[in-house]
Amino acid sequence: MRLASPAETEAAGLALACMLQPGDVIAISGELGAGKTAMARGIAHGLGFGGEVSSPTFPIILVYDEPDMRLPLWHVDLYRIENAASIDELGLDEAREYAALVIEWPERLGARLWPDSLRLMLQVISDGERALTAMVPPAWEGRWPLR
Repeated sequence: MRLASPAETEAAGLALACMLQPGDVIAISGELGAGKTAMARGIAHGLGFGGEVSSPTFPIILVYDEPDMRLPLWHVDLYRIENAASIDELGLDEAREYAALVIEWPERLGARLWPDSLRLMLQVISDGERALTAMVPPAWEGRWPLR
């Protein structure tokens, strides 16, 4: 799927948010500047978050859990994670019990990435234009809204 602008990338996230359930993981890969945070912003706004959504590169995790949100969202950026063992300390398994997770740089999880994760790849085609590729696991069949 082609996304012609950052606004279209965010809109794809908005559409995806409608399908999210507690325990869902959306793993977003792509080079720096590919639009991972724009996709996460659309998801957060689609769940009802009204504030600013930025990349959690330095805090690693930003939790969006306001009363008006349909469900809590953990926005995780693993870019700075160097030691896979430190991932256990983040509490991601526990968060899946009640929240949805959007994970940027999921490659850092390696084989620890949950097999039921929706895997999205954003690639820069040209200035502003992106290509979105999805690997849709059985847990997402019938829910994947983007064509």
